[in-house]
Amino acid sequence: MNAIREPALSQLAWPVAGGSRVPYGVFTDPAVYEAEQRRLFRGDNWSFVALEAEIPNSGDYKSTFVGDTPVVVSRAEDGTVHAYVNRCAHRGAAICRELRGNVQNHLCVYHQWAYDLKGNLIGVPFRRGLNGQGGMPADFDMKKHGLQKLRVDSYGGLVFATFSESVEPLADYLGPMPCKAIDRIMRRPIKVLGDQRQYVAGNWKLYAENTRDPYHASLLHLFHCTFGLYRSSQKGVSVMDAKHRHSMLTAQRGTDEGQTDEYKDTRTFNADFTLADPSVLAGRPEFDDGVTLVILAVFPNLVVQQIANTLAVRQIIPRGVDKFELVWTQFGYADDDTEMDAIRHKQGNLIGPAGLISMEDGEAVEIVHRSIVRDQDQTSYIAMGGAEAKDAEHLVTEGSIIGFWEYYRDQMGWA
Repeated sequence: MNAIREPALSQLAWPVAGGSRVPYGVFTDPAVYEAEQRRLFRGDNWSFVALEAEIPNSGDYKSTFVGDTPVVVSRAEDGTVHAYVNRCAHRGAAICRELRGNVQNHLCVYHQWAYDLKGNLIGVPFRRGLNGQGGMPADFDMKKHGLQKLRVDSYGGLVFATFSESVEPLADYLGPMPCKAIDRIMRRPIKVLGDQRQYVAGNWKLYAENTRDPYHASLLHLFHCTFGLYRSSQKGVSVMDAKHRHSMLTAQRGTDEGQTDEYKDTRTFNADFTLADPSVLAGRPEFDDGVTLVILAVFPNLVVQQIANTLAVRQIIPRGVDKFELVWTQFGYADDDTEMDAIRHKQGNLIGPAGLISMEDGEAVEIVHRSIVRDQDQTSYIAMGGAEAKDAEHLVTEGSIIGFWEYYRDQMGWA
């Protein structure tokens, strides 16, 4: 199927080198989507699949995806974490049909083939026949019919998986900047507070752009700007790893007092808006560096965030060329006191599909996708801060988006 569709990739015209002009066909062509599944999600990249805290005990499992391939992440009896395709080796049925659970082994409901927590086949009903009739062939080898396994590694309590045998070790794949950012947020044992799931009618890469875009956040999000959680006038940075595949933006609340005149002509800064319940903004400092917002985007499918006292990971799951699922998993620290538990739960109203901030990002993705379904050779224009991939010691830049597209083009084989 990919071989038949592959020639369509060469028909997309990138007008210039780099990532400042992106043809709309990249978001809407089914052939591109199919190639991404093979080259990105099954290629030399690590995909986020779970928090270790989601599967703390032997037998715990989580059903999730790498790209659009269903996988299971489980913790075995010896404490090791494993990932395998959620597909029985017999006839292809899903072995795990729940999002989470705890089992002694995995049992396919269709014909009850059984697998251990490492994905090895351990049982086949009627394997030797019944009453001298039927049964599997004499040369049937259980060891050759386990679940398809992925490589698994973790960093800072974040679990990643890959189909690749050649991708570099996870810590090297992440690099110093993302590792430092993860170390900062995952500095103490965590506890999971819960999930929110959001379906967005747009291409997954539009959201990858969004999370690398510090420029939109203080214009699209009225709540951010009006109540001072994030403004482009604040002190902050937009930086990338050496290969430009990962990026991070940060901001410090309260560093732009008296510098908001540029917002007076925008709809985003509206002093007439007030909160009936201002406690949603109540919190307390917990990081010594004064940074109140961190958005770390890890290629291809992870966002790690700190917004005030909300901590979360976001997993991007492609569901087709024109839709994706966004799974938000919020967490706190295991030693949080009662007051901090309450703060995190209250501030959780800022994010997620109905959040006071984040719901607007989903809408932004959808209004873009609806508008670019035709004229696939037309392009976006990405140039704020200079039409090149470079770090910035400010927040009025699109450099990290350009970096994303440069790495994407390389991975997809576009010169």
